[in-house]
Amino acid sequence: MLKPQTQVPSLTVKTVGGQDWSLGDQSPEHFTFLFFYRGYHCPICRQYLHSIDRKMDEITSRGITAIAISSDTQERAERSAEEWKISKIPLGYGLPIEEARTWGLYVSKGIKQGEPDIFSEPGLFIVRPDGELYAASIQTMPFTRPDIDELLTGIDFIIEKDYPGRGEA
Repeated sequence: MLKPQTQVPSLTVKTVGGQDWSLGDQSPEHFTFLFFYRGYHCPICRQYLHSIDRKMDEITSRGITAIAISSDTQERAERSAEEWKISKIPLGYGLPIEEARTWGLYVSKGIKQGEPDIFSEPGLFIVRPDGELYAASIQTMPFTRPDIDELLTGIDFIIEKDYPGRGEA
């Protein structure tokens, strides 16, 4: 289990559009948000990523970089970007399942048509510019993800008060 105030694993993924995205290359003023999502098959992911995409200007205006990542193939990630109309948040793909486990993400087996044989469940990791975990929210199912507006309100408080990461004990 990753704990706040410890270093997160390195992370590099391909993104829709062809570029590599590396956590170590990010240099935000405050944080990087890593939104791990289930993949193209998930209608809740579609809604959630759309809500994030609509708020990307507000996210970046706070000195935050962000990416959404799945274990999907390139083709499925490209379909997600196109069909879900995701244009502002980068979509990373091809996350190996073992790497998802390293991050502490739950992993599920596909149970219906259209689902991959295996995929990771959602998670949000908030990482400081130096690679230290500030906070995490990990789910075992597609439900109960952090509301983006509430997340931004919390981030405003965190930045204003220089509030420390918690859960390290």
